Amino acid sequence: MSDARAERPNIIVILVDDMGYSDIGCFGSEIRTPNLDSLAAGGLRFSQMYNSARCCPSRAALLTGLNPHQAGVGHMVANLGVTEYQGYLRENAVTVAEALKASGYSTFMCGKWHVGGDYNLADADSWTPSAPTNPIPTQRGFDRYFGILTGAGNFYFPKTLMDQDTLVPLDMDDFYLTDAISDSAVKMIGEAADGDAPFFMYVAYTAPHWPLHALEEDIARYEGRYRSGWDELRTSRHERLKGMGIVDEKWEISPRDVDSPPWGDAPDHDWEDIRMAVYAAQIDRVDQGVGRILATLRANGQEQDTLIMFLSDNGGCAEFLAEDSSLPQPSRYSGANPDGTPVTIGNVRGLRPGGAQTFMSYDLPWANASNTPFRRFKRWTHEGGISTPFIMSWPARIREQGIVHSPIHLIDVMPTCLDAAGAAHPTERAGQQTMPLEGESLVPAITRGGWRRERPIFWEHEGSRAVRQGEWKLVSAVGGGWELYNIDEDRTELNDLRGRNRPKSDELERLYAEWAERCGVLPWSVINPNWNPRMRGGKDSSAHMSR
Repeated sequence: MSDARAERPNIIVILVDDMGYSDIGCFGSEIRTPNLDSLAAGGLRFSQMYNSARCCPSRAALLTGLNPHQAGVGHMVANLGVTEYQGYLRENAVTVAEALKASGYSTFMCGKWHVGGDYNLADADSWTPSAPTNPIPTQRGFDRYFGILTGAGNFYFPKTLMDQDTLVPLDMDDFYLTDAISDSAVKMIGEAADGDAPFFMYVAYTAPHWPLHALEEDIARYEGRYRSGWDELRTSRHERLKGMGIVDEKWEISPRDVDSPPWGDAPDHDWEDIRMAVYAAQIDRVDQGVGRILATLRANGQEQDTLIMFLSDNGGCAEFLAEDSSLPQPSRYSGANPDGTPVTIGNVRGLRPGGAQTFMSYDLPWANASNTPFRRFKRWTHEGGISTPFIMSWPARIREQGIVHSPIHLIDVMPTCLDAAGAAHPTERAGQQTMPLEGESLVPAITRGGWRRERPIFWEHEGSRAVRQGEWKLVSAVGGGWELYNIDEDRTELNDLRGRNRPKSDELERLYAEWAERCGVLPWSVINPNWNPRMRGGKDSSAHMSR
């Protein structure tokens, strides 16, 4: 290993999909995650890490250090007619891979891309990977890539699976996407070990995003564990979170969501149990993959000098899958399997999930438990939609393990990577002046006790809006009015103070308006005038009621 390489850490960012705040062991879960727990035990847990409420915006923000609208992904991957909502990364938004590659790093990605425009999955000839409106990872700074380009799919036969710049056919035996992502990560680490450059790796698991697909050996570990129901699960997780010091004792758990029945009223406990068991098994399998990544680092003598960050792209997902539902149109991701076996799409009561012939979700009540102790879900800017567990491990640098309670955002991941690597943020890309980073480096949190992020944090997704400045948060549900919370006193957002502190509310509202204008945020009714707020999933939604 060269002296230059020894002075610069390898960096791995691990992102999971649709996983709630309390879904791993070191954040209060009963799900077995020993490898993530070991990273947390030897590193730092950040109790107030925020995402951007949904998969595409979160990925765009993580990759560029910009707010999603600035990066071109203000909504999802559909092109909505303006640059801020074009659905793929802008030319003047530098990715972390591009910046680190320019600084001498080898760059690798395995897993879900989902920031490269839309794909008509029913007509493969209508789009071309690497076209200007469908950029792929190897065009945005990654030397090596294996994964899926789109946002979800069958774990056994995923569409848009790509190796480098070549689509991989679906007729595969003994394939499971989570394992394939882990396999690729291990292989790429081995390739990097043979070179002289440090490496950056982005591991973007699709699990535990629907569909509920898991291996029977993992499901068996959890089947029967959830027969006590979501109410008991929320209570037990909340108690563990308080005992760990991750949430404050004075924060009351939010009430069960109004669209979740009491467990005693649920009509089929066995079916509900197996749905949550499959979801848990998906997370368990991710942790097994993380263990293989860590073992490879140790075998190569790279463990001490590797910075690892782990987080989720949004809160737990309350979307109910039904064959005739317009949200989230699961049929576009599935159909008959390549071996000819049919796929039953939808949450069919009594049907056992897990195998390739099913395509269902775990639904709102379990998502409510995933997001313990917070309100609401993925797509919302209340705490349940935007709070993520976050772990930082860097054995060579982190000497004092513990919990950091400063509010941070995934736009801080790229500045952290550049700071750790001693790399500059390019001022030009594709002949254009680049946008400066919006995030802040988290490296000072390693050595500076009481460190706090200085800048406000902002959100907007489908009309849900929020701003966080210090202890204060102003938030508005889609179509609703502003609500004001003192997060230091009430992170579960149960005591709206707007009527009692209008000066602070007005101050934060002005900050939000200035940010929205600067970043090109438009009212959602302007961007999508035909949009129906009842189709967003969770509270105020009819989508999950179609059972």
